Amino acid sequence: MVLYTSPFPNGFLSALHSFSWGLIFPCYWLGDRLIASFVPTTYEKRQRGDDPCYFHALCIIITTPIYLALLVVSLPFALIGFLLWSPLQSARRPYVYSRLQDKSQIHGSTLLTEWKAASNGKSFCFGSANVCLLPDSLARLNNVFNTQARAKEVGRRIRNGASRPQIKIYIDSPTNTSISAASFSSLVSPQGGDSNNRAVNVGIKRTTSMEYKGDNSGLNNSEDGRDGKAGGDTNEGEDGNTCIVRIGGEDNGHISDLEADGTGGQVNNSKGPADRSPESEAESLKGQTPNHKQKEGDSGSLDSYTASRESLVKVRAADGPVDQSTVNSKLLYKASLMKKTSLRKKRNTDELFDHEISAFFPANLDFLCLQEVFDKRAAEKLKEELHHYFEYILYDVGVYSCHGCCTFKFVNSGLLFASRYPVMDAAYHCYPNGKGTDALSSKGALFLKVQVGSTPQDQRIVGYISCTHLQALAGDSTVRCEQLDLLQDWLADFRKSTSSSSTANPEELVAFDVLCGDLNFDNCSSDDKLEQQHSLFTRYKDPCRLGPGEDKSWAIGTLLDPEGLYDEEVCTADNLQKTMESEEGRKAYIVFPTSKTHPSSQKGRKRALKGNGRRIDYMLYTEEGLYLEWKVEVEEFSFITQLAGLTDHLPVAMRLMVSTGEEDP
Repeated sequence: MVLYTSPFPNGFLSALHSFSWGLIFPCYWLGDRLIASFVPTTYEKRQRGDDPCYFHALCIIITTPIYLALLVVSLPFALIGFLLWSPLQSARRPYVYSRLQDKSQIHGSTLLTEWKAASNGKSFCFGSANVCLLPDSLARLNNVFNTQARAKEVGRRIRNGASRPQIKIYIDSPTNTSISAASFSSLVSPQGGDSNNRAVNVGIKRTTSMEYKGDNSGLNNSEDGRDGKAGGDTNEGEDGNTCIVRIGGEDNGHISDLEADGTGGQVNNSKGPADRSPESEAESLKGQTPNHKQKEGDSGSLDSYTASRESLVKVRAADGPVDQSTVNSKLLYKASLMKKTSLRKKRNTDELFDHEISAFFPANLDFLCLQEVFDKRAAEKLKEELHHYFEYILYDVGVYSCHGCCTFKFVNSGLLFASRYPVMDAAYHCYPNGKGTDALSSKGALFLKVQVGSTPQDQRIVGYISCTHLQALAGDSTVRCEQLDLLQDWLADFRKSTSSSSTANPEELVAFDVLCGDLNFDNCSSDDKLEQQHSLFTRYKDPCRLGPGEDKSWAIGTLLDPEGLYDEEVCTADNLQKTMESEEGRKAYIVFPTSKTHPSSQKGRKRALKGNGRRIDYMLYTEEGLYLEWKVEVEEFSFITQLAGLTDHLPVAMRLMVSTGEEDP
C-alpha cells in the first residue's frame, strides 16, 4: 500500500485547492472571531473581574460592526472559493503522511534493529489523548481557547514528557508498600570527582516531592529545529540497560542503602535550547495564551523547580561506569516513586501491572493517537512540534464535502497518529451513521500497520494500531454500537488485506494489536449499558475494567468538568495530579457517570457516586491473531495530567510487554 504524502495526486489540484481555500479563509476566520468574542471562557471572565463591566461591552460594540462589515465583504469571495473547493474533495486523499526529513533526527531504522538484540522480549508504549483543537469559537464551548497557541504547547509538552531521561526506582521494604507513603528529594547528587563509581550512595530525606537533577539531553524547549536533535539521542535504545535504583530499609524518618544497579554509560549532556532558564522559557510563553502561563509547580513543561510527587521518570544508559559529570544539569526533573519489591509485587496483590496518575507522558513513548485535531492550521503546528520526537506522522485524516459519505462534511475526522517506528500501511473509514452536529465532521477510524523489528531470520515483526472517535451525543447508544460493529469489520478487513504470507515473503510475526480513542461512553454509567456489553470487549481487553458496569478501583474518569479547568487545584499538571489522587478532588473536577438520580456534572458533590468518573478514553489490546509463541501483557497504565489547562480530557498511556522467551523466535 502506498502512503499518501500529499493531499492531492498532483501539483495542479493542490494549487487549485490552496487558491480556493485562500478565498474561503478570510470569511471563515472573521466568522470564527465574531462568534468567539461572544463566548468567553471562565479564565477570561476572571481576568475581567477587576475591569469595569462597561469596558468589555464597549470592546464588543466597537469590534462587532467591523467584523460584520468585513464578513459581508468576504462572502462573495468565499462563495466562489467554495464552488471550487467542494468538487476538489472527490480527488482528495484521506490522510497526509509526513516523515521527518532531518536525517540527524531519524532513529526509526535504529529502533528496528533492537528486536534482534532482545533476548526475551520488548516493551512498547502507547498514548492517547483528546486535545480539543477545534476552531476557537467551538473550542470555547469546552472552556478552552486560543487553539493555535494550544496546539504548539500540546505538542511541546508531549515531546518533552516522552523524551525525558528515565530512572527506575525499586523499593525493597517489608513494612511500607504504599506508593504515596514516601517521596524523596536529592535522588542523584554528584559525589566528588570520581566518575567510575559502581554505586551512587546518596543521603535521602523524606519530603513531599522528589527532585532529580538529571541530564537535559532529552528536553526540547526551543521552537527551532535544534531541540529535536537534543531529544533524539535519548530516543534510541529503548531496550538498553535501565538505571535501576534500589532502596532498602524500614519506613522511618529516612531511607538508606541507596544503590544503582547497572548504571552506566555517559548520558549525552547536549547543549543548546535545553539550557534555557525557566525564566526565559516563561517569557517565551507570555505571547501565547494566558492559560499556558507556567506557574511554579507546573510540571507540564518539565522546566519548573518543584517536583511532582507521583510521576514516573526513568533514565536510559549504556553499559559502562557512571560519569557523574553528566548528571549535573540546570534543569530539575520531577520524579515519582514507583514502589516495587524485589519480587516485583504490585501495589495491589490482585493487580498484575503498575498503574499511576502521572504528571508526564511516559518516557520513550512509541505511538501516539490524538483525537479532535480538527483545525488544519493547528494540526500543522502540532505536527511540527511532534516531529522533534516522532519520525512518522499521519494527520489531516478524513474526508470533506460529500465525498465518501452520505452527508456533507465540513471538517475532517480530527484523528492524528504519530510513531517512532515506520508505518507500513494505513487505511481510513468514515462512519456513515453520524447524527446531529457529529454528522458535520467525518468521524471514523484510522487503521495502521507498523514495523517494530525483525527476527534473526529476517522475518518482519509488525504491530497493528487502530484509532477512533465515536458519536458524542448523549442518548446515541445505538449509533455508537453500530459504529463499534463497523470498527470490528473494518479492522478484520485491514488485517486481512495487509497480511503477508507467501514463499517469497516469509510470514510476518504480529507482536500486538491495540485499539485506542475517545469512545464517548463509560463503563459505569447506567445510560451506557448497551455499549458496555458490546462484543468488542470480548475480543479486546480493557486494563481498567472488571466487567460491564464495573471498573477497577484505581481507574479514574478521563473527562474533566470544563467549568473548573482554570481553578488553582487543576490548572497545572502538578496540581491536577494531586487533585486526581484525592477522592474528593475527583468528585469536584471530574464528570461522573450519568444516571437518573445524579446529574452528570456537579462540583463539590458529597454524595457517593458509582465509579471514579466518566472514563471515555480507552486503551484496549488483544491477544487474538498474534504470534502464538509470544505473550503480551500490560506492564504499566497511566492517567496523565501533563496537558492541564489545555484540554478537558485526561490522556491515557499503556506500556505492553511482548515476551518472546529466552531465545529469539
